[in-house]
Formats: sequence, structure tokens, C-alpha cells
Amino acid sequence: MTTKLNINQWAPEDRPRERFMQLGASALSKAELLAILIGSGTPKESAVDLMKRVLSDCDDNLNTLGKKSLSQLMEYKGIGEAKAVTILAACELGKRRSLEEVARRKVINNPTEVYNYMHPIMQDLDREQAWVLLLNQSFKLIKAEQLSTGGISETAVDVRQLIKAAVLNNATVVALAHNHPSNNPNPSSDDDRLTQRVKKACELMRLYLLDHVIVCDGTYYSYHDHGRL
Repeated sequence: MTTKLNINQWAPEDRPRERFMQLGASALSKAELLAILIGSGTPKESAVDLMKRVLSDCDDNLNTLGKKSLSQLMEYKGIGEAKAVTILAACELGKRRSLEEVARRKVINNPTEVYNYMHPIMQDLDREQAWVLLLNQSFKLIKAEQLSTGGISETAVDVRQLIKAAVLNNATVVALAHNHPSNNPNPSSDDDRLTQRVKKACELMRLYLLDHVIVCDGTYYSYHDHGRL
């Protein structure tokens, strides 16, 4: 049986680290970038081939990779605890970078912007969470605040907490968002009732309810876009 060459035995121009330095990050494949992070593979499989195999099992999707647990990654020969932590830490940094890029824009005035802000926070959750985005009259983000964490299929939201957060932060516009771990964006009857309670409370307190957005991975449901606010 032929043993594969280690990365340090490859021609310099084929080594991921050297290619990164010469050509830049954009020239490398996802597998090559991940190989740089884990550093080594196994005697029979290079780091690049190992990460190609892992990505193949994730349909070549980094988002799917980021949803894997430490134990799932450690099932691959050549990936121990340290490498698994490194991979998931890199995925988490990618999520936080996306969130910070959205936060720098700050203006959130439509459901797509609500989704873009909340998706990095919610994309890997296996339980429902509800958040409120607090905005000023120019739709600039003041603060995002988590309201509740629930089960797999629902979460309870105290509308008083939402109103209190808006008043304490001098918000005049609010947007409600929660996720569906099932990845089905369609609202439930509980979602409908919550939306109506929040709408009535906002009207009473002279707050503008921008939207209630149900966040899924790659899609969302907007009550505003469906004419239900």
C-alpha cells in the first residue's frame, strides 16, 4: 500500500501555507484553508485530503460544518480534541465577523436586514430563542437583547420585558425575531398570537413594530411582508 506524502513533503508551490503566502487566502480552497488550521492529517491521509473528506460529508458547506459537535468531528481519524476545537473556533469567528459587519451598518429598516443581523446569532441553535432589536427613529440599531430561550418547538416571550427594554433604551422602533430549529419558516398559531400581543403593546406605548421575523437557516418569514402587521 502506498503511503501518501505529508504536506511538508509536497512541492513548495503545492503546500497550503506556502500558497497562502504567495497567492493570498482567496486562491486556496476551503479544504486547504482548514488544513492550515489543523496542521496535519494521518500517515495515510494528508490534512487537505482529510478536510476534503469532512467537507464532503457536509455537502461542501461551511455552515453545515459549523453545526457539527466536537464529538462528531472527533469521529474522523486524524481529528482529536484540539483539532476539533480549532475547526469549530474558526467557524465561530466567521459567524462573529458576519455579525460585526452587519452591526457596523447599524441601519435596520426591513426584514432582510433583521434576518441578516440575527442569522449569525441563530443559525446553529437547537432551541428557540426570541430577541428584540431596539432602534431609534432613524432605524439605527441601539441594542439587540435576548428575551427568552425555549424548547425545540416554541419559546415563551414576556411582552412586558420587550416593552421595558424599549423604554429603558429610548427606542422608538422595535423588531421581534425568533428562530425555528426545524428550519420551517412558517409561523405557528402561537407565533401569530405573540405577534398580535406585541403589536397591541407597541401601539399602546407608541412604539413602531417594524416586523416579526422568523429566522431559519437560509430563509425567513416576515409578518410585515405577508401583510400581517
